[in-house]
Amino acid sequence: MKTAAAYIRVSTEDQVEYSPASQLEKIREYAKRSGYILPEEFVFADEGISGRHTAKRPEFNRMIGIAKQKPKPFDAILLWKFSRFARNREDSIVYKSMLRKQCGIDVISISENVGDDKMSVLIEAMIEAMDEYYSINLGEEVKRGMNEKVSRGEAVTIPSFGYDIKDGVYIPDPVTAPALKRIFEDFANGKGMRTIAMELNDCGFRTRRGNLFQNRTVQYILNNPVYIGKIRWTPTGKTDRDFNNPDTVIIDGTHEPLIDKELWNTVQQKIAKAPKTKYMRSDAPKQPFMLQGLVRCNSCGATLCQSANGSVQCYSYAHGSCKVSHSVSLKKLDVMFIQSLKTSVELNDFKIDADYKSSLAKSNNETLLAQIERENTKLRRAREAYESEIYTLDEYKDSKRIIEEKIRSLKSKLTDAPANDPDAEIKALRRKIVSVLPAIQSPALSENEKNSIIKSFISKVVFYKPSGDLELYFYT
Repeated sequence: MKTAAAYIRVSTEDQVEYSPASQLEKIREYAKRSGYILPEEFVFADEGISGRHTAKRPEFNRMIGIAKQKPKPFDAILLWKFSRFARNREDSIVYKSMLRKQCGIDVISISENVGDDKMSVLIEAMIEAMDEYYSINLGEEVKRGMNEKVSRGEAVTIPSFGYDIKDGVYIPDPVTAPALKRIFEDFANGKGMRTIAMELNDCGFRTRRGNLFQNRTVQYILNNPVYIGKIRWTPTGKTDRDFNNPDTVIIDGTHEPLIDKELWNTVQQKIAKAPKTKYMRSDAPKQPFMLQGLVRCNSCGATLCQSANGSVQCYSYAHGSCKVSHSVSLKKLDVMFIQSLKTSVELNDFKIDADYKSSLAKSNNETLLAQIERENTKLRRAREAYESEIYTLDEYKDSKRIIEEKIRSLKSKLTDAPANDPDAEIKALRRKIVSVLPAIQSPALSENEKNSIIKSFISKVVFYKPSGDLELYFYT
């Protein structure tokens, strides 16, 4: 029995002749003629997505991830055309080679029969080269058209916050335009970017992509000349956040300004005078720290991540969704943690993370259940093979018998989690902490090594603000 996957991609909705439904119909016909089973879970489709690069094709990447599993889940990937797989020869060569050599999976174009002899390699390479040429040429034509529109002051991107778009022209959005004006006025009157972002979030406003406002979102808005009737465009597509790219052009647009020149100039002067570190992300590399990935905010539960000046801050606070700052220096945090750990040992008081303990007890059963599910999948495919007339009745019965025996064997291993002695667990935990405390406090050990040791018995550390207390959660 051979199993196949189908990969379908269309770049735009107007490609009716290569619509997802049409591609899948032809692929199913080919699979049936060629003796392949095509399970529904192995149909992958990226719609309205370019084939130039694989990074932005989620279904393609999911398919490749599944293809790498052992044993291999399918024997071939069926395509309508090779151009559906990739229009970039480098991506095509890398992924096809990986699939064929490492996974034993063929990539087959059902409408481009290249054969299986040595000449087929040349023919397939020529097809891919033509596809890539078409893609590059199309990209150049699109970019040329966008440059022409920009030269006329017309819109070429999605509308910025405060605008809508109609007939290719930006028009004020009656809902967000007043809020946009308020952003400029508040900043000009001395309100900080973070405060502005939090107020926008509290009022229910979201960015164009549906995200919460952050410092940098407000900073981008305050630097955007679209609000004084301009169009900013970088033909190379590489726009730095500080907009120092020499290729960036700013020209008069055809849309209505939302901000007058006087207010714009006031805001730009305040931005220029402000320290860059206040609004820009630091380029300094992050250093590992002892409690990395373990410290949580007590207000929202988010992880405390490293920020500037050797401190940590709540991730959600930094991104505008948590209202309580949990900024604390790493040096102070380490001292507090060691003291809390010593206190737990002295008082023999350990807060056990019940959720983690429960998940640990169930992990063995979950592994077995996952194996049982895989066998059930094999059982379904065997039936599909029989219904597709790939298996005879006797072949189906033999396959079914073997799979069902494996399922019974796995089910017999499912057991309830054994009861543990809580007192013995606490004593063992205490002994472990006492034995590793000197190492955690030693300057000779790296932060990564200390982090690994702590993660062997700590599931999380909750940092409370404004009290500054730590709550340690252990597991046994």
